[in-house]
Amino acid sequence: MVLIPLLQRCIQLLTLPVYLLSYLSLWDPLCKKIFPYVMAKCSTIYNRKLFQQKQDLFSSLGEFADPSRELRLLEIGTGSGANFQFYPPGCRVTCTDPNPNFERFLHKSISDSPHLQFERFILASGEDLRPVADNSMDVVVCTLVLCSVHSIEQVLREVLRVLRLGGALYFLEHVAADRSSWGYFWQQIYNPTWRYLGDGCCLTRETWKDLEKAGFSELKLRHIHAPLCWNPTRPHIIGYAVK
Repeated sequence: MVLIPLLQRCIQLLTLPVYLLSYLSLWDPLCKKIFPYVMAKCSTIYNRKLFQQKQDLFSSLGEFADPSRELRLLEIGTGSGANFQFYPPGCRVTCTDPNPNFERFLHKSISDSPHLQFERFILASGEDLRPVADNSMDVVVCTLVLCSVHSIEQVLREVLRVLRLGGALYFLEHVAADRSSWGYFWQQIYNPTWRYLGDGCCLTRETWKDLEKAGFSELKLRHIHAPLCWNPTRPHIIGYAVK
């Protein structure tokens, strides 16, 4: 369809300074510094809009605690720590993120979460969690992260490696809309520029397909439309997968 590339070019013209900065190799380092500030603000709004969905999702975390009732949790792409308020008291949390500029916001969230035990912060991408030992985690949490990783398949391999047998991956991710919908039409138009503005975030990933073929023993997944204002990220998947 010729209309999609035509409208993509229109959006790109409107954001021409971003593309020029990228051409000069200046945009990526600038985005890495600005993005945490934007996400810290957006996460507050997102948590308010999806509070019930997150609360329902994480309400079963305690079921995956070990016999001593200790819950070892690894969060991939922790960002500013927007999920901490939903974790059960006493939970031992290990945080990871590839962007060191989030650390400032993370420290504030840690100080606001005395109900949790924080183990360490690891500067690492989801594709490479080598500092985390095999079979060492009861739960891995990944929210609004798989949209921007380089390889979902590699991230899920790492998740399966670090989870103990019977442990679970909890996820909440925005995904591609139905391919026959207007939502998907607009996602295709915005996607090239969105990836620049969103530090690699992709609007058209069918992430549920990667979860289905990753090799989990059980997958509880449902599609929802997030109660956000008009937004190309409204289609979401939510649930958990058991190793």
